[in-house]
Amino acid sequence: MKRRDFMQLSGMGLGAMMLPNIPVMGHSVAPEALLDGGVDVAVKKRLADAALNAAKSKGATYTDVRIGRYLNQFVVTREDKVQNIVNTESYGVGVRVIANGCWGFAAIVDAKTEADTARAAEEAVAIAKANARLMKQPVQLAPQKGYGEVSWKAPIQRNAFEVPIQEKVDLLLGVNDAALKNGANYVNSVLFMVNEQKYFASTDGSYIDQDIHRIWPIFAVTTIDPKTGKFETRQALSAPVGMGYEYLQTNPKDKITGITTRYNKGYDMLEDVIAAAKQTKEKLAAKSVEAGKYDLILDPSHLWLTIHESVGHPLELDRVLGYEANFAGTSFATLDKWQSKNFNYGSKEVNLFADKTQVGSLGAVGWDDEGVQTKKWDLVKDGTLVNYQAIRDQVHIIGEKESQGCCYADSWGTVQFQRMANVSLAAGKTPLSVSEMIKDVKKGIYIIGDGSFSIDQQRYNFQFGGQLYYEIKDGQIAGMLKDVAYQSNTQEFWNSCVKVCDERDYRLGGSFFDGKGQPQQVSAVSHGSATARFNGVNVINTARKI
Repeated sequence: MKRRDFMQLSGMGLGAMMLPNIPVMGHSVAPEALLDGGVDVAVKKRLADAALNAAKSKGATYTDVRIGRYLNQFVVTREDKVQNIVNTESYGVGVRVIANGCWGFAAIVDAKTEADTARAAEEAVAIAKANARLMKQPVQLAPQKGYGEVSWKAPIQRNAFEVPIQEKVDLLLGVNDAALKNGANYVNSVLFMVNEQKYFASTDGSYIDQDIHRIWPIFAVTTIDPKTGKFETRQALSAPVGMGYEYLQTNPKDKITGITTRYNKGYDMLEDVIAAAKQTKEKLAAKSVEAGKYDLILDPSHLWLTIHESVGHPLELDRVLGYEANFAGTSFATLDKWQSKNFNYGSKEVNLFADKTQVGSLGAVGWDDEGVQTKKWDLVKDGTLVNYQAIRDQVHIIGEKESQGCCYADSWGTVQFQRMANVSLAAGKTPLSVSEMIKDVKKGIYIIGDGSFSIDQQRYNFQFGGQLYYEIKDGQIAGMLKDVAYQSNTQEFWNSCVKVCDERDYRLGGSFFDGKGQPQQVSAVSHGSATARFNGVNVINTARKI
């Protein structure tokens, strides 16, 4: 399914998030075929060793091999009909080498023999040697110890690919039916499921087998006012997660004035869609916001996207260096700011970190795609910029001796490069609930869910909307608003952060299809936070004047 098709189905403004390009060498398969075990680990090791040996014999000083099987299943419905069921499988081998001080890469589909992988390795070496003629300086690869034969599996309870299609269809059609019965005029719903079976081997001495699972249930509800013809929408408040089908279960949730705010360990899609249908009616009757300065209370279901755009992307080192600009531009957070050791990214309340180990997150793996064990590290500490996100051939630029483990490729047939880790705002250390945070807000807006946004090519000036907006007057929720968006710049915004709720309120949001690179690749990344307060932010009215 192409991005344009999905946008027509869902009406969802996904911004920089985009659907994956299913590799042309992949193929559609029947649902039951997705349950096959794939290639045995012992066979993968033999295939990898053949490539490692062939590359060395041709002059490579470093080689890594990725053997990947990538499974995707998308179930798409609208009202009482199933619109599409997509099952894809892609299997192949990618070989990356350094020869004559330069990178080279080659890949082969459906590799079955040692001769196949050896041929890909030899081609990668030839490409590296050809590239070296144009190279200005050789690759500086940070040292990396080998781990021997190790494995990592996502700690899922129920494999989504083993759940019958009928059960998934029944869930989505039941969700649609509930929306229509509660007043919605239109509704569509989708289940995205991904399984990456990845084997990595390198001349460092690692043989790493990993099994990664992700799932994202979504819907969009539309309600029309029959008198005026105006309409309002509300999208699902679900977070995409690195979990199995167990995510789609009822889970106790915190509520404020009837607003569902918590989906931490499970997601009740039926309850959310019923709330959405009712809330779109409320939005039709809601008061249009008056532009001005407001204190904003931002729910994690909203704040994740602001973190993604104003922190995650600008602190990717390749963007900082100007090596990468596709889909997200470069970065205002240049090296001189980091080198000063006192660049003020935000207030003292702001602690932002990267973490590739967080259980249930989209980016959680044991090792990245160049064999580096994943970890957690600080990006902004007490408001000060302290680090970036970097991989093996970049870290020498920032004085690091080892990679931070955030290298990724979206297919065996694409070369791995630096991708965003899970980047999150640390919860506050002082006990604080959302209700307590709201108590002393005189003039504010509580924003739930992500919406449309724009940000400039240096990730600095921006504008963000949401799904639900509630006016706060003298410490109380005073009713629903609409036509809300806030404008700021990255430094001004994060310096306006005055309070963050504690760990009890910490939740994940994230992007299932985040685009980067040319040729384009997609990755999945989570962003966590607790509800946070930002004082004196400029709010505009987005209503279209006719």
